[in-house]
Amino acid sequence: MNESTLLIETSNENQTLVAVVQQDSRAAYFYIYPTEEYSERFQVRACWLRNLGSAPLQEDRAAMEAGQPPMLAAEYCRNLAGEAPLNPEGLAVIWAESDDGAALWYDGQLLAVIPGWSLYIEHSVCYSASCIKESSLVWPLGSASTNSQYALAEHTRQFWRSWQREEGNPWPKMRSDYQACYEQHFGPMVKYYAIDQGKWPPMAITQHQSDGVYYFLTIGASIRPMPWVEILFNDDAAQYRRMEMGIAIDGQYMSEESAIQMASALAGFVHVPWARITWFGEGHSLESEAVPQGYAGYVLSSSFYPEQGRLNLPQQYGDPVNLFWASPVFGAERERAQAAPHGGHDLVNKLREQGVDHVFRPRQPLA
Repeated sequence: MNESTLLIETSNENQTLVAVVQQDSRAAYFYIYPTEEYSERFQVRACWLRNLGSAPLQEDRAAMEAGQPPMLAAEYCRNLAGEAPLNPEGLAVIWAESDDGAALWYDGQLLAVIPGWSLYIEHSVCYSASCIKESSLVWPLGSASTNSQYALAEHTRQFWRSWQREEGNPWPKMRSDYQACYEQHFGPMVKYYAIDQGKWPPMAITQHQSDGVYYFLTIGASIRPMPWVEILFNDDAAQYRRMEMGIAIDGQYMSEESAIQMASALAGFVHVPWARITWFGEGHSLESEAVPQGYAGYVLSSSFYPEQGRLNLPQQYGDPVNLFWASPVFGAERERAQAAPHGGHDLVNKLREQGVDHVFRPRQPLA
């Protein structure tokens, strides 16, 4: 009987996916499984790592029909005679910054990559160092100069190392840079709220006050690129994958205490893309109970801020960062926006036509 042995099992940061390495007497595989909550949305992704015996000349259909992980055919293998079984002590899984893909390292060498965007397409795409030719099971990993996935895995390893250092940790400078940028546009910071509950990544909301308006702005969401964006925007993904969020409230209509309660919605929103494997963009609408009476949620847009062209947030890892303003919406408005293909964009445009900007002031529902 060809029994499989579990070598390593580790969850991602948000406990939505699990990475597993298993091997039997014939082959070793690297898997990413969705947890039960996400099992209907995403399929298991399997990456062949190596044959542990001589490679078959043809596709290993017998194993597939028996429900076993197949060996890779000889024409695709770097080592035709097979390779040594993997030692679990040498294995390390490093999750992508977006928390939806992972790389497998072995004794300091990159062994395989399952990119996050592979979760969102019908067929599995993965890369293995022991593969030399594209096959139905796996693609060649190659090197940093020949494969962007290899280069990204190297970058991700350095990313995590930088956040694990006590000296040179990126957070103090990032926090300082964002505070300075926000103060330049929205007045002096009057309060600072940590919203990370002591967990990585560090996140905060800063409160500012200017001309009778309360401003609440997040810092830290842009540390991580959002899931989904790579596959949705391809070569333009860098323009959309990082964001921060803001709420502005006219003090004539709301006390500071009430404004703070309303701004608490941001503390929940900024975790959502990674906690639920989704993404935020222009015109996305969000349900919330932290809204003024009569409203049912928020719609997001950077275009609510009239001077958005002058507001350039500090870049993160070479990417621009979008600042989405959350504007309260009524239930019927949100329902209509979600019912149409471009409903969110249409809603934002109609609100702007009525004079709605980034500062919340009570208004009538759209006709």
